[in-house]
Amino acid sequence: MRKIADILNTKSNTRAKNLSTEFQVYGIYLAESLNDTKHYSLYIKLAKNYNRQLLEQALIFTKGYYKAKSKGKIFMWKLKELANLAKKEMIESI
Repeated sequence: MRKIADILNTKSNTRAKNLSTEFQVYGIYLAESLNDTKHYSLYIKLAKNYNRQLLEQALIFTKGYYKAKSKGKIFMWKLKELANLAKKEMIESI
């Protein structure tokens, strides 16, 4: 039987710390949802700079790919498509 302190010390916690704003928490949520925890800072930056609806649509689209090797790549591709589409619609409405 192992001590609880030993178990807690062996578990590596790579999650970003000192989260003070909502977009940081949402960026962590994106990274963990996509199993891409190596790139926390990328998702935090996306959560800060992009429209939340675009991020949600790209995340929902990506979650449909069960056998994807890299859900992060699919997410970024879909986000780029959605951003271009939104930009095009905004230009046409002017």
